Amino acid sequence: MSTLRIKNLHAEVEGKEILKGINLEINNNETVAILGPNGHGKSTLFNVIMGHPRYKVTKGSIFFDDVDVLALSTDQRSKLGLFLGLQNPSEVPGVINSDFLRAAVNAHNDNPISTYNFYKVLDNAVKEVQMPFDLATRSLNEGFSGGEKKRNEILQMLLLEPKISMLDEIDSGLDVDAIQIVADVIKKQQQKGQGFLIISHYARLFDLIQPTRAIVIINGKVVLDGGKDIIQRIDKTGYEFIKTELGIEIQKEEAKMNTVSIGSCAVKEAIKK
Repeated sequence: MSTLRIKNLHAEVEGKEILKGINLEINNNETVAILGPNGHGKSTLFNVIMGHPRYKVTKGSIFFDDVDVLALSTDQRSKLGLFLGLQNPSEVPGVINSDFLRAAVNAHNDNPISTYNFYKVLDNAVKEVQMPFDLATRSLNEGFSGGEKKRNEILQMLLLEPKISMLDEIDSGLDVDAIQIVADVIKKQQQKGQGFLIISHYARLFDLIQPTRAIVIINGKVVLDGGKDIIQRIDKTGYEFIKTELGIEIQKEEAKMNTVSIGSCAVKEAIKK
């Protein structure tokens, strides 16, 4: 069993503190729903875990088993078994999707996968997410619909086989049928022991995948950690009970701090080089 342990995590972006003492532990066989109003640190947490260069950790620790995650580069964190499905995947003209996916798979293995074996694995994964295979031969996410971009993130997850996946609003932009497809893939991976941290503002996805736990992040801190009943209550009444029952004043939403993805930063860095 693998465990991700986050203790007293503080992080800021451009001098603005967003995470103010996050404590969280998740095993690879758990599925944790991440809830909270916009602008309170959910996406920031995911970006910090994966090593987004725009976010600065000022205090605290992240360990994956006995490995200090904060000491690793983003690609090393990926090889360790962490995966982030982006809320807004970047379009990368000129980089063929299948080439990108094969390079990612090879980066995770000691020996490069053969062309034949890769396309065999890719074909099976494409069928599982029910994407047209021709999307694999186009530039990465270029001209993809919002739903196609999200399925492409799930496709990457299938090929990389992480231990714990963080999915940031993976259901946004998906129609009912596509949400069902994504949920079916997640459920299959759950059965294999893969862990999930999933941000969503909609109860439908959570109804389909049945998280083992739910946490609520308010003002950059975890204020609730409990069962699925938390999801149902928030879906019905919103976050007002956080103030009335826990005495926590919910700060107003700040300007979005996650407008630049890890993907786009990596592309800009590659262009510079």
